[in-house]
Amino acid sequence: MTPPLLLGVNIDHVATLRNVRGTLYPSPLKAAQLAEDSGADGITVHLREDRRHIRDEDVIALRQSITTHLNLEMANTPEMVAFALKVKPDYVTLVPERREELTTEGGLDVVRYQTALQPSVTALQAAGIPVSLFIESNPAQVAATASLGAKIVEFHTGRYCDQHMAGENTQAELDRLFLAAHQACALGLVVNAGHGLTCENIGPILTLPGLNELNIGHSLISDALFVGLGGAIGRMKQAMTYP
Repeated sequence: MTPPLLLGVNIDHVATLRNVRGTLYPSPLKAAQLAEDSGADGITVHLREDRRHIRDEDVIALRQSITTHLNLEMANTPEMVAFALKVKPDYVTLVPERREELTTEGGLDVVRYQTALQPSVTALQAAGIPVSLFIESNPAQVAATASLGAKIVEFHTGRYCDQHMAGENTQAELDRLFLAAHQACALGLVVNAGHGLTCENIGPILTLPGLNELNIGHSLISDALFVGLGGAIGRMKQAMTYP
């Protein structure tokens, strides 16, 4: 039996809306609780170095209150590793981060930064926090992820989503994702995916070998403006049904 595909709901942009006016609302914690009540299998947040949306206190409140699992996305810095070791999310996803970017622009270059990543991966997993690396669908990156001892890989689907939105041929990118996921499975990695996914483009991604969890945020929060967060999550869960 194929295990059910999990949906991790990223609530970063609830905090974006709160912070733009400097208010106490909307509450990321309330959004997370509503997401869980609506069928989310986990909650994802990216604690950026500039705290542009999610803040430390948000992560602490989520850790204390949610009933599913907490995925903490973060850069590989001593500050972030120390914070993760204190809060103990269910797993950590290490991502590349640039202050000037609007959103994460691509995958982490594990091949290039393997030496810098190793101590963080080792320390987090020694504390019982599985590590996921957010990477491109590249064989060398997959191999480097496995050699670091990470438990999970999350494939960046942004390039595929951009091509889909532009009406371009997506087959080559889908082939790369498929082969990378197959390689990851063969190396014993748990396979996740995310970035830019919507109900309209998600179909082909569901065929990736060993796919465990999709992390989706922006499209869900956008759809929630029209159908409510519960409605947006319900619609996505329906779209995620295996073909």
